[in-house]
Amino acid sequence: MSRFKVALFTGNYNHIRDGVSLTLNRLVRFLLDQDVDVRVFGPTIDQPAMDHEGIFIAVPSVSLPGRPEYRMSTSLSSEAKRHLRDFKPDLVHIATPDVLGYKALRWAMDHDKPVVSSYHTHFPSYLKYYKLSVLEPLLWKYLNWFYSHCEQLYVPTPSMAEWLKEQGVQTDLKIWARGIETDKFDPCKRDDAWREKHGIQPDDVVITFISRLVWEKNLELYATVVKRLQQKYKQVRAMVVGEGPAGDGLKQMLPNAVYTGFLTGEELAKSYANSDVFFFPSDTETFGNVTLEAMASGLPCVVADAVGSKSLVDHEENGYLAPVENTDLFYSYIEKLVLNPDLRKKMADASLQKAKQYSWQNINGNLLSYYEQVL
Repeated sequence: MSRFKVALFTGNYNHIRDGVSLTLNRLVRFLLDQDVDVRVFGPTIDQPAMDHEGIFIAVPSVSLPGRPEYRMSTSLSSEAKRHLRDFKPDLVHIATPDVLGYKALRWAMDHDKPVVSSYHTHFPSYLKYYKLSVLEPLLWKYLNWFYSHCEQLYVPTPSMAEWLKEQGVQTDLKIWARGIETDKFDPCKRDDAWREKHGIQPDDVVITFISRLVWEKNLELYATVVKRLQQKYKQVRAMVVGEGPAGDGLKQMLPNAVYTGFLTGEELAKSYANSDVFFFPSDTETFGNVTLEAMASGLPCVVADAVGSKSLVDHEENGYLAPVENTDLFYSYIEKLVLNPDLRKKMADASLQKAKQYSWQNINGNLLSYYEQVL
């Protein structure tokens, strides 16, 4: 007999492996272990990128124009509605306020089910990369309406909660951070043989970017700053871990970088541990899982002063924050780290200490307690 039943609606669950899908799969595994019954509704493809946790019900979807690896749900099908009717959820959790999210919200309202939501994708910051900023007021009108019908909205950082309040979101905001597997990401995985295999010399200072390779992660800024540093300091090496549609363009901008491709597991952990500085200027994050992984791997982190990352990086303690429009500031901060190994070590130690605060068991336990409050 389960404690209660949750219907989870999401735009990402198994068709692409990213921060959202990994976070939600980990949550579902945790809930099932706590005797909470879960059904997950979302888009998929014939050969999903990852094995999913729990019972998954696929809904109709189409690929996004210009981003075929992503899917957009088009409806809540009659078959999905039949699953919902038979399942009789006690709580509806909507992770994406898209067409599926809207249909799920309407279903919950019609059936008098409490609704909660979680904020995973920083949609407004994406608009500028697609030259659609003119749509932002319309987007906020819809999001404010959508979240006003949710009992609680789960956000990954206090800075994101404050920002959403400034945009007019009046829902009860709760912090649902992201966690880290500290046994997986560890500075002790640094390995001279791994560096040598990738053409990295013992005295090289490796400036690393790890994420999906899409322009909205501010790849251009990463390439610009690293190229400037390399013109002055021969020991600076760039390492890029990941794949994506912007990969070929980045290789043209930064042809001499080490490109590992997409890594998981032990190889991913080694790529962090064999770096010297983590440079992640993306301002589209709601949290920044990769920044936390870098911290747990003992790296100073230079990141965008944006709502996602700035709750993880304490300026001048475990790294630096800079506004994305100030390329020179990013350059000067990373230059300090290149020239000062003692500073790198001091900030690396601070990163390690802060990363220890983020245990998945505690974080998902908090979310379970939020569910229980609503019920």
